[in-house]
Amino acid sequence: MLPYTVQPGDTLQALAARFNTPSDAIQQFNPEIKFADLTTLEPKTQLKIPANYAPFSGTPFWIIPDSELINSPGVKDFSVKNFILEQKGFLASYDDYADQKMRPTWEVIDRVAQIYSINPRLLIALVEYRSSAVTQKNIGDFTYPLGYRQPTYGGLHNQLIWAAKHMSLGYYGWKSGKIVEVTFSDGRVQRLDFWQNAGTAALHSLFAEMMTQEEFNRAVSPDGFAATYKKLFGDPFQYEASLMPTNLRQPNLLLPFKKDTIWSYTGAPHAVWGDDTPWAAIDFAPPTVGIGCGFSNDWATALADGVIARSDEATVMLDLDGDGDERTGWVIFYFHLRSDEMASVGANLKAGDHIGHPSCEGGRATGTNIHIARKYNGEWITADSIIPFVMSGWRTRSSGREYFGSLTFDFPALKIEACECVSQGNQVKH
Repeated sequence: MLPYTVQPGDTLQALAARFNTPSDAIQQFNPEIKFADLTTLEPKTQLKIPANYAPFSGTPFWIIPDSELINSPGVKDFSVKNFILEQKGFLASYDDYADQKMRPTWEVIDRVAQIYSINPRLLIALVEYRSSAVTQKNIGDFTYPLGYRQPTYGGLHNQLIWAAKHMSLGYYGWKSGKIVEVTFSDGRVQRLDFWQNAGTAALHSLFAEMMTQEEFNRAVSPDGFAATYKKLFGDPFQYEASLMPTNLRQPNLLLPFKKDTIWSYTGAPHAVWGDDTPWAAIDFAPPTVGIGCGFSNDWATALADGVIARSDEATVMLDLDGDGDERTGWVIFYFHLRSDEMASVGANLKAGDHIGHPSCEGGRATGTNIHIARKYNGEWITADSIIPFVMSGWRTRSSGREYFGSLTFDFPALKIEACECVSQGNQVKH
């Protein structure tokens, strides 16, 4: 029997996976906890967990808190540009090509931080740990600043994207219980410590991909990456912010198109960005275009009351707590919006107000659509999870295959299967 203190965002299912034990066993030995009534468990609750033996466990040392992995409320007052320029290192005068144009370093870092919702302080510390380019002017070759030497990932922007993807895999995999170990390039496996936190698990996942065993052991020790971070920013735990409250619930949301119209459900839960981020996103297509990329004057609409926190490059972020900061509270992410007539930054919207027009703009898309997802305190919320994505009574469900799944309605009992098509079979009426 092992003692465990609940961390913010923990769920019964994830703890069962991490401790290699059935959910029923945890409930049996903690009868005072009403697990069935909770989504996320109450932080600091003391549990007794009947764990099964798991060999080859890693270090229990926490490198960073979860909020220093996520682009979270803990970083809202931090300026990447000011910090980079103050250090007067190589990055202060470096530009890199990112998303079709040259950008200064701070813009590259801010962009990756926003898109993947990864803490910019963490990205800066990774660059410094692997290249010293934050504080030193003369650093030599900067083709692979994080040391991941693959031709398709040359340059700062590509290296940071690669790192953000792997950290996302580790972070959300640990939080869901789907990832409980890391695999090294030589095939060796190391199970993450039972008491580890998701932020540190994400770094373990990244370091295992890019380092030898000796480099990894040093990186995850107090004298490794943690020391570099402290040198730049001080103790990371001074910035700690709680990301997930007890029993987090989604607010009431509407379908993302106008009432009395019919759109098609074209994408069940899938990656919110790229290929290796959580399956937090779903897609809808308007009725007037059909298959492929075509022009549409149909309106995507606000799922709830909120203020526009960001509006650029086919993206709108609708902030439901009204403070205009996408790192705090519930936020709805809209993507593939046509560049004209998007809701402007600072606009206060009511549920059902116009957000923008669906399109193929902004990246990979096989047809005119809108791509939507949820964040809470900067953390992506998986669409089919213990906190389900529900809009106007329709709940998103995954089949276990990306993009495949359904929308279900309880009363009356209805089910619509997602299809990369526009047909009667995947139509949803608002």
